[in-house]
Formats: sequence, structure tokens, C-alpha cells
Amino acid sequence: MTDGLPNQIAQLISELSKLPTIGPKTAARLAFFLLKAPSNQILDLERSLEALRVDIVLCDICFNYSDNNPCSFCTNSDREDYTLCVVEDPLDLLAIERTGQFRGRYHVLHGAISPLEGIGPGDLKIRELVERVQTHEIHEVVVATNATFEGDATALEIVRQLESTNAIVTRLARGLATGGDIEYADSATLAQAFEGRRKF
Repeated sequence: MTDGLPNQIAQLISELSKLPTIGPKTAARLAFFLLKAPSNQILDLERSLEALRVDIVLCDICFNYSDNNPCSFCTNSDREDYTLCVVEDPLDLLAIERTGQFRGRYHVLHGAISPLEGIGPGDLKIRELVERVQTHEIHEVVVATNATFEGDATALEIVRQLESTNAIVTRLARGLATGGDIEYADSATLAQAFEGRRKF
């Protein structure tokens, strides 16, 4: 697809193709859109990308992305300290937050156990989760991993590692479609899943 194109355009298409859900055709459309875009739009995009690396950090407590450390979820005194919701990634956190049903704290794992991809428990923030539950007065840990094989494997590992703590471990009800990602679920479905959560 990049034969006969200037190297700079071919390189941009190649880099855009590495983004999730962006195939070569979409990458080419984006590259040519950017070629025709006004200079200020390109500069705004460039500044936004630079800010991701310079201004965004991982919260030391929950491991969500934030422009402050600790993040606003961890410093908000209106949130419940004794309930912790564990999610695979920050997009899942945002989806749950949109429901308005959960007022506790969060913990972001940054992935799920996937032996085929070489991702084990040590590659996730599970050890930090266990330490957090052991050192804080956490009464309930809501495991909100995706309803997939990887999400279920991750949930079972969390249950295993939290067995020695006093926290009750619950799982979102299966109002969520098996094989689906939390970030794509609508607010009503997520709200029902929270209401129907159960003990492991």
C-alpha cells in the first residue's frame, strides 16, 4: 500500500497502523487527512501527544492515568475507603464511573492474565492490590474484570491471592455479555451488574 509514496508518508502510515483497531487502509486515510489539515490542527495534535508523555503519570495508589499523583479518585474524600473495584484498564474504570453506581475506590491492573500472550500475574498490578488490601481497611473487593477467558483467569488469581485477607471478594453479575469488554457496555447494563454482584 505504501509503494511509490514518499518515505515520510509511508512511515506515518506504518506508525498509525500500529494503533489498536487501525488497519493499513484507515491509517492511509488518516495520514492523507493530516496532510490536508490546517497547520494549527497538526500542532494541536503534536502538543497533545507530547503532553501524554510529559504530563500524564500513573497514580501511585490506584495505577490510573492522571495529571496528578495521587489522582482525583484517590484524593476525593467523598468516596468510600472500604470498597475497592478492580478493573483491567482505565477505560473500564471510566465506564463504571459513568454509571454513578459505585462510590468506592479503584485499582487498575493494566491488563489480564493471558498465557498465549506471555502475560502472567507478575505482569499485572495484582501484588500491589494484595498489599493495598492488607494495609488498608478494605471490606469488599469488587472484581470487575471482563467476561472473557482472560478476565475470568485474572479474577480467579485475585481471589486466590486475597484468600488470606479479611476482605469479601465479589464479582460483577453476568449482566455483562460473556466475551465482551466493560468499556463497551452501556451504563444500564453496568449498573445492573453492580447491583447483582455476588460473593466468589
